[in-house]
Amino acid sequence: MAAPKVTEFVATGRRKTAVARVRLASGSGKIVINGRALENYFPTEVLRGMVIQPFNTSQTSNKFDARVNVAGGGPSGQAGAVRHGIARALLLADINLRPTLKADGLLTRDPRMKERKKYGQPGARKRFQFSKR
Repeated sequence: MAAPKVTEFVATGRRKTAVARVRLASGSGKIVINGRALENYFPTEVLRGMVIQPFNTSQTSNKFDARVNVAGGGPSGQAGAVRHGIARALLLADINLRPTLKADGLLTRDPRMKERKKYGQPGARKRFQFSKR
């Protein structure tokens, strides 16, 4: 006998080099990231607040459970990627949330990336010391 079909809203969020695959299903507001609870995965309150921001903005904090797989980047980039993914998944769940999410800038992918190192230089912008003679 097959398990009952649960409607899931799947979205991808990105920030810096982090990519988050988010699955939203109706539930009680439980967030699991890479098999760990939100409180265990993101140690600081700032990062946790960043992750739940789309739920707070749209007043849907106790309506959905989120299962997230996130890879790449550091804690800050991963939190931003999860936030972006949750916002996009909420949009799939209810298109009427678009104005509120967009007003807070949650649907925009943050384009800031680490600039690549150029040849003939020690870093992206830094030059070797100039010597006239």
